[in-house]
Amino acid sequence: MLDVAISYNRYKFLGYEYLTWLWFVIERDQDKIRKLDQELVSLQIGNRIVLENRQKDTLESITIKGDDAGLEEGVLALRKGAVVTEVNLSYITGDQEWRLTIKAESLHIVGLRCPQTGPMVSEEDLEGAVLEKVYLYDKALQFTDNLFRQFITMRVSEDWNKKVIPLMRQWIYS
Repeated sequence: MLDVAISYNRYKFLGYEYLTWLWFVIERDQDKIRKLDQELVSLQIGNRIVLENRQKDTLESITIKGDDAGLEEGVLALRKGAVVTEVNLSYITGDQEWRLTIKAESLHIVGLRCPQTGPMVSEEDLEGAVLEKVYLYDKALQFTDNLFRQFITMRVSEDWNKKVIPLMRQWIYS
């Protein structure tokens, strides 16, 4: 059995590949995402994306922030060999919106903001409000788990090198 530190260093590239693939799928193939959630209205890159480019002894970090920020600099960074290390997502179903950030290195979610719940009028509404909040958190976590499961299934298939990588390269260089 591998030591945790060795495993972490050996497989941390998967998070970078996952977030880069996720950006690609959001831009080019929303149908793959819609299969995971029939109620999905949209999944978009939110107001922040961070990329890193390691060249020999230097580290270049590119952060794109803003609600209407263009992602052209990010695509240019991908062309130069950068990887996505952090991405903020906007996940919308029906009239509800979740905002969350996924960090590539450890695949943890930070800053998860769920839709507002209904107002509490009395103390008796407390249990319902808590259950509704738990449901909203769980829905976002289940969706991100399903996205990662879809990525891993694709990543270990023969299609990864034959189909996905060429399509991602075409997207990056188009």
